[in-house]
Amino acid sequence: MAIIAVTLILFAAIILLVSEKFSTDLTAIGIIVVLMVAGIITPSEALIGFSNPAIVTVAVLFVVSRALVRSGALDFITASVMKFSKGNPKRLLFLSLFLVGGFSSFLNNTPVVVLFISITIAVCSEYSLSPSKFLMPISFVSILAGTSTLIGTSTNIIVSDLAVQNGMAPIAMFELSALGIPMAMAGAVFLYFFSSRMLPAHKEPIGEVKNRGKNRYISDLIIPENSPLVGQNAAQFFEERSSDIELFQVFRNYAILDPVRDRVILRQGDEILVKASAQHLTQILDSRHAVLPHEDSESATRPHDSNFRIVELLVHPNSNAVGQSLNRFIASLDAHIKVLGVNRHWKHYPAGKVRNLRLALGDIILVQSPLDHLEQIRSAEELIVIEDVHKSIVNRKKAPLAMGIFLMMILATTFGVADILVSAMTAMLLMILTGCISLREAYRSIDSKVLILIIGTIALGNALSITGAADLYTRILLKPLVGMSPYIVLSAFILLTSLLSLFLSNNSTAVLLMPIALSTAAALNVDPRAFVIGLCFGASACYATPIGYQTNLLVYGPGGYVFKDYLKLGIPLSLGVWIVSSLVIPLLWPF
Repeated sequence: MAIIAVTLILFAAIILLVSEKFSTDLTAIGIIVVLMVAGIITPSEALIGFSNPAIVTVAVLFVVSRALVRSGALDFITASVMKFSKGNPKRLLFLSLFLVGGFSSFLNNTPVVVLFISITIAVCSEYSLSPSKFLMPISFVSILAGTSTLIGTSTNIIVSDLAVQNGMAPIAMFELSALGIPMAMAGAVFLYFFSSRMLPAHKEPIGEVKNRGKNRYISDLIIPENSPLVGQNAAQFFEERSSDIELFQVFRNYAILDPVRDRVILRQGDEILVKASAQHLTQILDSRHAVLPHEDSESATRPHDSNFRIVELLVHPNSNAVGQSLNRFIASLDAHIKVLGVNRHWKHYPAGKVRNLRLALGDIILVQSPLDHLEQIRSAEELIVIEDVHKSIVNRKKAPLAMGIFLMMILATTFGVADILVSAMTAMLLMILTGCISLREAYRSIDSKVLILIIGTIALGNALSITGAADLYTRILLKPLVGMSPYIVLSAFILLTSLLSLFLSNNSTAVLLMPIALSTAAALNVDPRAFVIGLCFGASACYATPIGYQTNLLVYGPGGYVFKDYLKLGIPLSLGVWIVSSLVIPLLWPF
């Protein structure tokens, strides 16, 4: 009976986490409560995640990563990318893959990807390149590189701690590097040669400020009744009239249509996002080809006023905006900001339809703001101004000190002076005491939603073990593989892990499958180390969907991607990780 109950809870948890009916942290708390109320496990067993050293380690590393960014220790890369790329797309891609991969091996990859979203869009705007050719490869290489060290991703830290709890040795700092580094390099080579061919060209309207010596401006317009634009091919109509006018997107019934990717015939009521000089915008409005969506709005009557700027704001993982009402949150941030619309997962919500919209990770808010109020948006750090090259650095003189503390943490862990928890906590304390990051910023940098989700899934994983459900699942998993070698079983387990990680977070996948990994190894009477390592690599092979990893979701909007773009580039990469892991892990970690 307990196995049936915990199985139902498991399926319900997976459905809720995939559908995002509730926030992930609320779902995780619900898991803990239901397990206790149902009497499946005791309160002390359900709350064991709160005392898990891995949770503290992950939280502390959030602070250390943030301190490196805020101190300016990584600031030199902005100038380097701008200087050495020189508008060459292959050179820009190489630099991005190399730098993001290098930093993501030792840092939480989310702030690294956030930083490079801004840098990439700035460089692309400067040289008229398409950000969609670069942003997905940046996300993918950050995930690949994260598997090459213990601290490259929180998943490795969690798996290592769970291994210790089950009587195994912890994963060493560079134990995964023997496979992780070659795999990351091979993945980077694949992305370098194939991403530009497989990804669409989708230019970002935001960011460009100059064009042939003229300023061009973003405007959000409506196609009125009897407009000459009705029935016209959207892209062709504007191309024939002037190279100064660019049509980026057409919004229709909440859907976002891409005139570059698809043939779009304009209809009455369509909302279009264009960029043009002040002269051409005025001509469009005067001719009634299109009208402003809110002509009674003071801000909307000035689409090319140099004192106003239309910008895109990206909702990042640590923002307090997540889960809040859009209009209420923007009003609390700055009453002078006017919301023009929100893009979410290739859906567009116009300004008049967002009153009750709850913000989510990866949402892009199109707003019009007085130019002198943009700095207030930046300083609040709740939303990322996508066109920014980099946030202002407040403690740049602390950069050498922050980098020195970080390197000492790495060395102390590598040479066994202290374990990762002690080293990371010492580094965090030194970062705060030396002013590399303030205590307030340290608290803000901790992603509590991620931690609560891990704690909730640890409770569920504990219930799977205690009730015997993990053993049952293992027998079901092994039944079709009876008589086959451990090599085949390991390969099947890695494939299962990677498939599940496409829809759940990699942390949740690792925690839930850890009991099954250990039970499978025990049933085969082999050393479980290979299955534990396979869990690390399989859980991070989440490339084929935007929801598999939060960096994939972060680049979704700015890159203008659709779901099938992740499939085209992500499936070959996931298959490569699965095949290589299946072949190499038994050689490096023998049964």
